[in-house]
Amino acid sequence: MDNKINAWLEDILRSIDEIYDFLPEKIDFIEFQKDLKSKKAVERNIEIIGEAVNRISNYRFSDIEIENAKQIIGTRNRIAHEYDNISDEVIWTIVIRELPKLKEEIIKLMK
Repeated sequence: MDNKINAWLEDILRSIDEIYDFLPEKIDFIEFQKDLKSKKAVERNIEIIGEAVNRISNYRFSDIEIENAKQIIGTRNRIAHEYDNISDEVIWTIVIRELPKLKEEIIKLMK
């Protein structure tokens, strides 16, 4: 695998791990909403994930396809450019439902 692609996949994996490191195990949505530092850290890492997916998708030597790449990139763009249109509910749903699946996919791609 190309070194650049591998580095971007590692960035995605590291960002997912950091998101879960920022959130205590038993945090719930209400606590998440109140924790500004964790919310901002999670959003930043979702931006990094989206940018890495975008780079992989646009890289001319890439034959890797990431499921939901368009949605991941779109979320990154919304956080970066339409930050006032991102709800806590959307971020929380991504963390709880989507990131575990993405992590599994990235681990498989790296093998």
